[in-house]
Amino acid sequence: MASEEVIISLSNVVKSFGDFNAVDGISLEIKRGQFVTILGPSGCGKTTTLRMIGGFELPSSGTILLNGKDITLLPPYKRPINTVFQRYALFPHLDVYDNVAFGLKLKKIPVEVTKRNGQVVTKMRHLSSKEIDELVSKSLSIVDLDELEDRDITTLSGGQQQRVAIARCIVNKPEILLLDEPLGALDLKMRKDMQIELKDMHKKLGITFIYVTHDQEEALTMSDVIVVMKDGVIQQVGTPTDIYNEPKNAFVADFIGESNIYNGLMVGPKKVRFLGVDFDCLDDFAKDERVDVVVRPEDVLLSSSKKSAIQGVIVNKIFKGVHYEYVINSGKNEIIAKSTKDFPEGPISIDIEPDGIHIMKKETAENLYTNCEVQKDNSVSLSSSYVDVDLTQLVKGSKMDDDGYLVLPNGKKHDLKGAKLTLEIPLDKIELSDDTEFGQFTGRVISSIYHGDHYQVICRTEDDEDFVLETNDTWNVNDIVGIQVNKKDIKIRLKGDISDYEI
Repeated sequence: MASEEVIISLSNVVKSFGDFNAVDGISLEIKRGQFVTILGPSGCGKTTTLRMIGGFELPSSGTILLNGKDITLLPPYKRPINTVFQRYALFPHLDVYDNVAFGLKLKKIPVEVTKRNGQVVTKMRHLSSKEIDELVSKSLSIVDLDELEDRDITTLSGGQQQRVAIARCIVNKPEILLLDEPLGALDLKMRKDMQIELKDMHKKLGITFIYVTHDQEEALTMSDVIVVMKDGVIQQVGTPTDIYNEPKNAFVADFIGESNIYNGLMVGPKKVRFLGVDFDCLDDFAKDERVDVVVRPEDVLLSSSKKSAIQGVIVNKIFKGVHYEYVINSGKNEIIAKSTKDFPEGPISIDIEPDGIHIMKKETAENLYTNCEVQKDNSVSLSSSYVDVDLTQLVKGSKMDDDGYLVLPNGKKHDLKGAKLTLEIPLDKIELSDDTEFGQFTGRVISSIYHGDHYQVICRTEDDEDFVLETNDTWNVNDIVGIQVNKKDIKIRLKGDISDYEI
């Protein structure tokens, strides 16, 4: 990457709040004119990163360069950067024109003045009314609000207010526009419309957009580059196509689009075993290495013949407009598939081509379980059993009512039965016992490795679900154990939009 193309460069940036690192040593280069989206779940550090670029937070360590110059400690008003916040912070007592012109009326620009003695000096002057009119008119035209300049802010829709906030930023001709979840306050249809409009604005302006969201669809729709973050660390940087088709780990695969993620075992050169079948694949790992296998739903090939090695039963299907989405049970495994063909519920044959199988190194930092379904009693399916989770994690400030519904801060109720969750469980939060009645699961120890001051143990249930844990206790391979996970130790993430479950 040529240095002149880089507009923003972060090097080993850390932001700590007490003992907690919200951003943990990230390095990132952003090219001039790109639309870059920082994507990740709540609490991953994406907004903190954006605020450090804007100057609203100072890094605990590391450097931030703008056009090669250190701006790490530079205050926001001295940076050629403007920010559009989720809450637009518009002035309700001013009309559209005056909201956009507000900063220009305060702004001073340098002008050279020649004194009587011939000396040329630089003085600061305010913009003239004509200059302000021209700049405001151009900005309102870019956001398609040029006919609404006299309207009161309170009479505008949410989408129109958001465009006023963008116009107020771009009127100052920033080199970089930061957008902190600006579509979060809009309804679903308006969000989709604004995704297209924002991309169009980016093309018109030609400046660098840095956008923060937890919505994968927004990221895939608008971005030139996506930066996926988790727990203050960058997981992957790439184009939307690269991130979707070649995820670096199970977290990225699960967070970007729907995925089937299985425990796999490399049984030979470019050959992996999962779902009880040996498959050819394109990725090569050491023989006998345990891996994560990712298969996108659209790469699951369905047919009515019974010649395939994998046989299953369609237990649910939903028509999505351009394709059908199928839920298939194969033994004790669940397979999500997408197809334009209409198959009846019942027996089905399944094939997966080598290029539809993505092999990645198995996560050992935590346990990640995808496509876990919320039950009627708000427990969640995991392996062949169920676990209790805290559903209020999904929305800050929410609570559960007496009927088992999730109530958001705005008072709206949500029935999450059938919702798909991703569960994350730390390695040190899983307990084992030689009493098989202990806990929610029964498994067999398949690996126990000493790491100097603790053992890392892998337990596998009868339906091939792995639990990886760290313990000071000694366990032998093939020990049959009870496995327990406590509700308070399970972190959850919703697949899809919470509004889909509103009642």
